Amino acid sequence: MEISPLEPLCMAPFNTPTKIKRLMCCNRGEIAIRVFRCCKENGITSIAIFSEQDKLGLHRYKADEAYKVEAPNGSPVGAYLAIDAIIKIALEHRVDAIHPGYGFLSENSTMAAKCREAGIIFIGPKPETIIRMGDKTAAKNVAKECNVPVVPGTDSAVVDKEAAYIWCQENGLPVMMKASMGGGGRGMRVVRKMEEVKEAFTRCSSEALTAFGDGSMFIERLIERPRHIEV
Repeated sequence: MEISPLEPLCMAPFNTPTKIKRLMCCNRGEIAIRVFRCCKENGITSIAIFSEQDKLGLHRYKADEAYKVEAPNGSPVGAYLAIDAIIKIALEHRVDAIHPGYGFLSENSTMAAKCREAGIIFIGPKPETIIRMGDKTAAKNVAKECNVPVVPGTDSAVVDKEAAYIWCQENGLPVMMKASMGGGGRGMRVVRKMEEVKEAFTRCSSEALTAFGDGSMFIERLIERPRHIEV
């Protein structure tokens, strides 16, 4: 999908003529409980999903309604990444809006697009924005198009530990390995020695796949003692 870097990034999900009456949070734990508390304060019916392993989870009992999602691979977190199953349950139970929480599907453009196709409000960015900003390699390319300086690193996602090793050989260490679709510090690792590159890549990629449903990585030169500004 080709997107102009000047296209607006944001879509205000609450600027909708449809009043939200039934809201699902496709997440678990503390974030889902916070969403459900907000629903109660605003007179909105809250709907939880849960995996087999989370059938006694507190978030299930804090919601007005709760439905089990069968994970394709049977993993504890697989249920919260099963987009088609989540959308199916949402349609069956007349859900007006889905809140993704953080992690899991919150930065997944497919989830946002599937919600739009199903006529369900996705409380978050529109799919085009997530494609541009959720995928960190795509976001860096947008920054380059806008002449914003970026940290030297791979130009595209790296999906193979051998490719990661070659890049590090050619560009030097130390580096930071990061999940392309990640956030919140998951799937990240500092690498200072060449003998650590392949194992670090494999571990980070596996963690990213579990947390975000995508194991692709990118690599940047490490900035020591950075000043971190969130925008």
